[in-house]
Amino acid sequence: MFLDEVNVLVASGKGGDGIVHFRREKYVPRGGPDGGDGGAGGSVLLKLEPSLNTLSSFRRRRHFRAEAGRPGGPNNRQGKSGNDLELPVPPGTIAYHEQGHMLGELLPGTERLLVARGGRGGRGNARYANSRNQAPRMAEKGEPGEEYRLRLELRLIADIGIVGVPNAGKSSLLAAVTNAHPKIGDYPFTTLEPNLGVAEINPERFLVLADIPGLIEGAHQGAGLGAAFLRHVARTRVLIHLVDGAAEDPLADYSQINAELALYQPQVGSKPQIVAVNKLDLPQVRSGWEQLEAGFARLGVHPRPVSALARSGLKELLQEAARLAAKTEPPAPDQIPIYRPEPELANFDVRQRDDGSWEIEGEALERAAAMTYWEYEEAVRRFQRLMLRLGVNQTLREAGVREGDLVRIGGHELEWRE
Repeated sequence: MFLDEVNVLVASGKGGDGIVHFRREKYVPRGGPDGGDGGAGGSVLLKLEPSLNTLSSFRRRRHFRAEAGRPGGPNNRQGKSGNDLELPVPPGTIAYHEQGHMLGELLPGTERLLVARGGRGGRGNARYANSRNQAPRMAEKGEPGEEYRLRLELRLIADIGIVGVPNAGKSSLLAAVTNAHPKIGDYPFTTLEPNLGVAEINPERFLVLADIPGLIEGAHQGAGLGAAFLRHVARTRVLIHLVDGAAEDPLADYSQINAELALYQPQVGSKPQIVAVNKLDLPQVRSGWEQLEAGFARLGVHPRPVSALARSGLKELLQEAARLAAKTEPPAPDQIPIYRPEPELANFDVRQRDDGSWEIEGEALERAAAMTYWEYEEAVRRFQRLMLRLGVNQTLREAGVREGDLVRIGGHELEWRE
């Protein structure tokens, strides 16, 4: 089954903890602190894999977590960093954050996209030694990793997109000019998923064609199959608009498809098109060709007569498509990726809960709390100085905190003392 949209949960690895340790050797007096730093946590990246053309690798697994960093060791040994986790995705994959903003797009030339950065390794007590504090009993825990829900959306990358109403012969055309083997039938909606094929124009020129499942009126709003696959049209340079010559009203079908493309995205509706009237092998289509050609001429369109079944007119159609694609720039991404700055430490909110306790919310401040060794007095005093410097204490007093109140920061509970 073709899979072109999926929601996944990704989590980078936590950084390794720094340690408190002192060098102790029999003949080395005043050995001093030698606690090493923790290793960095692994990051989660999307990796471009040209051989893929679907997101089906995410069908059975939706949760991904990178390796955590190892803690530091004595003698200033740094912990091993966690391995990065690379998730292979096909070209044309766009990653969206759960809040809706675009993280980036994997196109040829963009090999990897970072979606969750690994946590920094905590510093060992050797890093805190100075002339005034030669034996620090404090260290830093590893930074927590990032966890996000992402929506991955695939837009197939093809030079030519074949569009038309159901049963116009799009799959037959793709099979006739490439080595693709799509399902072909004499009933509407035979094609339930996009198909890709490669056509050889000459030994040095190839075209990638995409057969887009049949569109009907209202496709841009979810009718039929079009809503799920219209996005794949956006990645093509040129469209071959295949018209069913044996239809009741080919001109109406042509206008309807163009309207759906424009309603989906204006830039899709304005893509260069080559109109081809299919099924010229049928007697009734051949006899009505001149009248049909005249009808298109009134719209300013000069269609090409072809027959996917008899394979007539296809070489000329592909050559024209190749010439048009060669002078058409590839489509630009729909959106510019949004790169958000790291959260500032001073940004926090204080609120009182229903049970009378207080909660401090702030991503950067919560990370600082998670990286604090609460069992070491020096580390606790360092965090207290941080809260004082940022104005957290003053904000709590102004909000009405009282002696003995419970204050929560992240997963930690503290008791307020003046």
